[in-house]
Amino acid sequence: MAEKNRAKTLAWWRDAPLPARRALVAAALGWMLDAFDVMLYAMVIATLMPALGIGKGVAGLLGSITLAASAVGGMIFGHLADRFGRTRALMASILIYSIFTALCGLAQSALQLAVFRVFLGLGMGGEWASGAALVAETWPASHRGKALGLMQSFWAVGYAAAAATTALVLPQWGWRAVFFVGVLPALFTLWIRRRVEEPRIWQESRLRTFGETAPAPAGFWQIIRRNFLALTVVLTAMNACTMFAWWGFNLWLPAFLSLPHSQGGIGLAPRTMSGFIITMQVGMWFGYISFGFISDRLGRKKTYVVFLLSASFLLSLYAAVRQPWLLLLLGPPVAFFGTGYFSGFGAISAELYPTAIRATAQGFTYNFGRLASAFAPLAVGSLAQKRGFAAAFMTTAAAFLVAALLWHWIPETRLKKLE
Repeated sequence: MAEKNRAKTLAWWRDAPLPARRALVAAALGWMLDAFDVMLYAMVIATLMPALGIGKGVAGLLGSITLAASAVGGMIFGHLADRFGRTRALMASILIYSIFTALCGLAQSALQLAVFRVFLGLGMGGEWASGAALVAETWPASHRGKALGLMQSFWAVGYAAAAATTALVLPQWGWRAVFFVGVLPALFTLWIRRRVEEPRIWQESRLRTFGETAPAPAGFWQIIRRNFLALTVVLTAMNACTMFAWWGFNLWLPAFLSLPHSQGGIGLAPRTMSGFIITMQVGMWFGYISFGFISDRLGRKKTYVVFLLSASFLLSLYAAVRQPWLLLLLGPPVAFFGTGYFSGFGAISAELYPTAIRATAQGFTYNFGRLASAFAPLAVGSLAQKRGFAAAFMTTAAAFLVAALLWHWIPETRLKKLE
């Protein structure tokens, strides 16, 4: 019976054509490695601050700079993915964030680190825009939420891998060596180039409109035309609130757990802190996966609102707790609801826009939202410096609540076929 149920659960994967499965593997691993590279900074921030002589405000500003750059990168690579193809844009983004993560290990000042993280952010933002379009266009509507949920779940795997790498490398070789490990994802582009095809729907759209050799022009202006303007504004605002909440909390979470009591932290040792983070990623992974299945059955809108309201409530509790054992228990459910909703964004943004402008729209709504949220690391760091982490984390809980309210103006798209 158990084996029969397991086979039924995995039927959606087995029934998919090989190009769709390869596309999902490429996007999922690219997203995992993206998380691995970008979250290394959060994992070493408590060690890096005294090494470079910077405070929480400057450290938060460096995080904000990365997010701002990733927003620009997402919009640029969304344009490139519509123009030249999803796989080419995906490979370019992975190469960029891998190389500049490693270069972060050579930084001798906050300014140098800022420059390297700007370029890292460009690649980081580009990966999601191209990967989400690649998956959305290769999977049928009935399983699109599951496929994008699985892709999104690999962020938790990458985050956990960053925590594990930090636990192994940081105590022995220091924070610079942690960044050097970040160059390894560049090797993954070789597999993508050989194995992953462009989606047929993108190829047909390009051939139908522009002929075999002419590249499709960017359609950015179309996503802010009268028939898409209100939708683009609300979707971007909703995503900005969720991004503010996620980055404001997660960028400072390792520092909160590891900084001493005198600086407002919990005072955990580096390896213990990494263990707490890895435990949270288990909840995060299940949140990603669950959201895809639930939203395919009940709808994107209902599932999104429940996750966001739950995240707001649980994060408020987390902000008020100081006992390590309670933080350990609360961590997985906070991560489950406070991250799982991201699985739905790729599906709903793909289902709201036509093929010719899909990656452009996804890149803009996701990454302009990220640009607006780039203020989060600086705001949370500065507020933590003045009023403590509890007050700082409460602002992220409030952002989740606002995001839930914005869903009043976003339509349901479950089972919608792509145009």
